[in-house]
Amino acid sequence: MTVQPPRIDRRPAQRAFHGHLFEDPYEWLREKESPEVLAHLGAENDYAEASTAHLAPLRETVYEEIRARTQETDLSVPERRGDWWYFARTVEGGAHQSFCRVPAATTGDVLADWTPPVVQPGTPMPGEQVLLDADAEAAKHSFYALGSFDVAEDGSLLAWAEDTTGDERFVLRVKDLVTGAVLADEIPGVFYGAFLSPDARSVYYTVVDDAWRPHQVRRHELGTPVAEDVVVAQEDDPGLWLGAGLSADRRWILLEAACSEYSEVRLLPADDPGAEPRVVLPRTDRVLYEAEPFLLGGREQILLTHDHEAPDSRVSLMDPADLGRPVAQVALRDVVPAVPGERVHGCAVTAGHLVVSVRAGTTLRVRLVPLAALAAEPAAAAVEPAFGEELYTATVAAAEFDAPVVRLSYTSFTTPPRVYDVFAAGATGDDDALPAEPLLRREATVLGGYDPADYTVERDWATAADGTRIPVSLVRRADLDPSVPAPVLQYAYGSYEHSTDPAFSVSRLSLLDRGVVWAVAHVRGGGELGRSWYEHGKKLHKANTFTDFVAVTDHLAARPDVDERRILVMGGSAGGLLVGAVLNLAPEKYCGALAAVPFVDPLTSILDPSLPLTALEWEEWGNPIEDPHVYRYMREYSPYENVGARPYPPVLAVTSLHDTRVLYVEPAKWVAALRERSTSGHPVLLRCEMAGGHGGASGRYAQWRDTAWEYAWVLDRMGLAGA
Repeated sequence: MTVQPPRIDRRPAQRAFHGHLFEDPYEWLREKESPEVLAHLGAENDYAEASTAHLAPLRETVYEEIRARTQETDLSVPERRGDWWYFARTVEGGAHQSFCRVPAATTGDVLADWTPPVVQPGTPMPGEQVLLDADAEAAKHSFYALGSFDVAEDGSLLAWAEDTTGDERFVLRVKDLVTGAVLADEIPGVFYGAFLSPDARSVYYTVVDDAWRPHQVRRHELGTPVAEDVVVAQEDDPGLWLGAGLSADRRWILLEAACSEYSEVRLLPADDPGAEPRVVLPRTDRVLYEAEPFLLGGREQILLTHDHEAPDSRVSLMDPADLGRPVAQVALRDVVPAVPGERVHGCAVTAGHLVVSVRAGTTLRVRLVPLAALAAEPAAAAVEPAFGEELYTATVAAAEFDAPVVRLSYTSFTTPPRVYDVFAAGATGDDDALPAEPLLRREATVLGGYDPADYTVERDWATAADGTRIPVSLVRRADLDPSVPAPVLQYAYGSYEHSTDPAFSVSRLSLLDRGVVWAVAHVRGGGELGRSWYEHGKKLHKANTFTDFVAVTDHLAARPDVDERRILVMGGSAGGLLVGAVLNLAPEKYCGALAAVPFVDPLTSILDPSLPLTALEWEEWGNPIEDPHVYRYMREYSPYENVGARPYPPVLAVTSLHDTRVLYVEPAKWVAALRERSTSGHPVLLRCEMAGGHGGASGRYAQWRDTAWEYAWVLDRMGLAGA
């Protein structure tokens, strides 16, 4: 008996803008609280399960493979802050982490004092404290996620925020780490990034407006009513988000209003929270920047990472006497000058070093400059730790201001995550006593006999219709016969200057070991090749993202080691928009499409400023409310509005009921339209997580099962369900 998809009524609804009328027969699915809509989503889940029932054994096999390769009882590398080593434990059967600490010794031997203690998985250490058992807390709820986790500078308090529905609305709580008591202070409805003041008397947090835009920073004095909390800053521009944090030396509170194109930072003395914040560079200059105040040789300086006259950014010193002046009137002295082809992503300041995150040759890497050398003319050249792979990702994991060591995270497509410690030159005055090369503290364990030599990584280049060369990353088993065309899972994101950087994945091994080639199309709209790569894939250049992806598909299909009949497209969120747009452009080129939380009805969403985050999105896509040209351009690529009589391949769309970033209604409507218009007769499935958010279900086991469900479907589309 053939399983039939749920019946979806067409109901009259219209959207009218700029003289254009769009008939939207499935807009009624937006009524989230409607029993009829909830019943429909349940029926979609039933249909997805019933129509893929034959894949249940494969799903279980893939899930067990992921689990068997994972060190379930494990811990992170301890990180020193003040008088404590902080780390997180996981245990077999536990879906979430337990956050712990042990006392740290200070002997005067820098290398010994900053060498992490040896902690055994599953075995408590003498003096170990459990700060928060997230697994125990999660057991009380169907969904659990943390949005903040901050320990006071003196180690006396913990502030954390938790979400128990998936809608990213957190409840903030504070715990006395001396007594173990949870304080009476409880603040609902906070956003990410809450932190304690340096004196541990207050907690700063951000709240959102009705459109889910972070617009206020508030200060709560512990022990006082929440109703008396002070609004430290408020951002009224609907196109800007507001955030806050502490400077590296914890002397300043940084208040940042920003979008993807420009920002404005204000400085507030941490020891005088009632003072008037001072603007660094005014927003009217439309400079995209970050600011870090610090003392250089005892003199106050402002370190700016900015894009003034440098599209890929540079790092400059600014005199505090110039605070608030237009950038044209500010004397900036470069310490990391702009270099063509190198994108400066940010920097951190320690007591001895400037730590810079740079993208060069598409990859993220870290460079260090001695702080004392910043006063020199010119500043000393940066030192970059060297690694042995061409395609890798190196990022700053920790750079505490008073630490003599900088912690790096490192990974690649075939190297499991590593943690390195770099002892900065000049940290003790006795450089010879410290290792000059990065110290490998840990490489994540992959069970089951994993050997990176069993896999190969290749950088290829496709050519777009306008002649632009598009980087492509390919990962496969080394023993694949190149004379036998292999199936390809082609992935991309391509928005918000987000780069799909090399990273290891345990779950991906289940695809690679069955002969699938993993291909990442680094299309325009991402940030792999600098700011211009992003600029040429946003707003009125957005179509480049989609045509680049198709050009990569054509390039791969022409390779003798690729089976052009078995290329499957995959993307999530804005990458799901890419999936939908690509299917409208060239549905016949793909054997299937996996779209996770896909942003496939962008025009409807961005035309409604009351929806979450809408106004902030205008900097990425343009403002179709005010600009009819933007409206027309978006209408031409909107996946939902352009579903037509085409031979669409099998489609799996995955969403979550409580997702506040991409509402469930977008894939629900898109799936309905695909079923109605597709000429191929291929199944179109919708899976809706009823207790999850933008990232799906919470907890590693639930996420592994979701991944196994999706990968089994992918393998089936490629004819590898029996592999």
